[in-house]
Amino acid sequence: MVDSTHTHSPAVTAGGRTARVAETIRGRIGARGLAPGERLPSIRRLAGQMGVSPSTVVEAYDRLAAEGLIRARPGSGFYVCGPAAPLTLADATPRRDRAIDPLWLSRQALDAEPGVPMPGCGWLPAAWMPQGAIRRAMRGLARAEDGLLTDYGSTRGALDLRRLLERQFAGEGLAVPADQILLTASDTNAVDLIGRFLLRPGDTVLVDDPCYFNFQALLAVHGVRLLGVPYTPTGPDLARFEAVLAEHRPRLYLTNSALQNPTGASLSPQTAHLVLTLAAAHDLTIVEDDIFADLEPEPSPRLAALDGLARVIRIGSFSKTLSAAIRCGYIAARPDWLEALADLQVATSFGGPSPISVELVTGTLRDGSYRRHLDALHRRLSKARRETAARLEPLGIVPWLMPRGGFQLWCALPHGLDAADVARAALDEGLVLAPGNVFSLSGSASGFMRFNVAQMGDARIFDGLARAMKAAQRRAPASAEIDLPPSVL
Repeated sequence: MVDSTHTHSPAVTAGGRTARVAETIRGRIGARGLAPGERLPSIRRLAGQMGVSPSTVVEAYDRLAAEGLIRARPGSGFYVCGPAAPLTLADATPRRDRAIDPLWLSRQALDAEPGVPMPGCGWLPAAWMPQGAIRRAMRGLARAEDGLLTDYGSTRGALDLRRLLERQFAGEGLAVPADQILLTASDTNAVDLIGRFLLRPGDTVLVDDPCYFNFQALLAVHGVRLLGVPYTPTGPDLARFEAVLAEHRPRLYLTNSALQNPTGASLSPQTAHLVLTLAAAHDLTIVEDDIFADLEPEPSPRLAALDGLARVIRIGSFSKTLSAAIRCGYIAARPDWLEALADLQVATSFGGPSPISVELVTGTLRDGSYRRHLDALHRRLSKARRETAARLEPLGIVPWLMPRGGFQLWCALPHGLDAADVARAALDEGLVLAPGNVFSLSGSASGFMRFNVAQMGDARIFDGLARAMKAAQRRAPASAEIDLPPSVL
């Protein structure tokens, strides 16, 4: 007997190829990879690029012409029609349920009223930040020269802060001179600059699955193809990592090496070395986002330090340990790339980050209390992780692993319970949660939830969570098998 699920008629197969070619061109136009009036690839060239016959490309072009997206010029080829429509992320990313829409989640957390519990947000409470050191730096700023308060920033950012970063990196085993450090407006801005520099629409970019949700949204703006690799407690799944590199030849890999968001896992030395070996073999550039560096009590392996910035770019910011309101990030990269990135920052921002922000960061880091702040933060977070795990246990919610630092706790929900359903129900309780598939490119984390242990001190969160879990069970299909513990029922 023939398995009908693996057989297709030639007509269906050809139609599928035609639809794929047409959708690829629509995507490039929508992401502005092809501008109005721009000539499309020749029929033979596109056929070769996509591995289809020229007749398939002809049919796809005819469909797009009938839709008014492109037009034929006899003897010249096909061209994109009309002015480009405004680019929105809804066009660049698949539509999602609001409960697992990363942009909606971010907006809910950012726009929340003071005092609202935010167990799903990605930052520390204000009371946990070094407010005294920040206020001292602000008083010092009031005595600064007039130019600091009124002028544009220098193209690479203030030398004093870059030298501080140089010394910090040296302590981690990464020898990088201040001239190879570029200050940026934020960590997100750093990713955007690198994307503008290295990526072109249609390139393939590799991310962890799960990964920080804004990586997905930001890269979508660049019109790239995203692929995910499962993340394990010691780093990316190496077998899958190698297979994706061999099959898809991605241009870039974007990751957190330490306290990976959302899992809280850190690279093992063995995984770090093998990732770099595979990257060299497949000409892969790695962007290592080290935004959680200061939240690790003891540093884990860093790809940038092991690689020496040959094919690794290191980025980060001060928003997780200092202040999210003082916007300042950085890029450390090889000299020729840093020159190009500095030019690109001038073109897009006319200079580096705000000199006021840079001076506030510099003043706070120089304050002798900052190291004491970190030591106290490590102890406080360690206690919060243990307490949060203990309070989630009666609800049947179990950590995937216990992180060695940081504020993230990636947890498995009771069997059969969908985190998106819980997140929807939690809205009625005044809680904005972070369900697993917000972070998962493959949509394979429906049974997981990320909790911010620093934001879990309000008892209303656990009571509201229990009610949301019970409501999600009631709303689930009758066929769903959900095992809620007695404490929830």
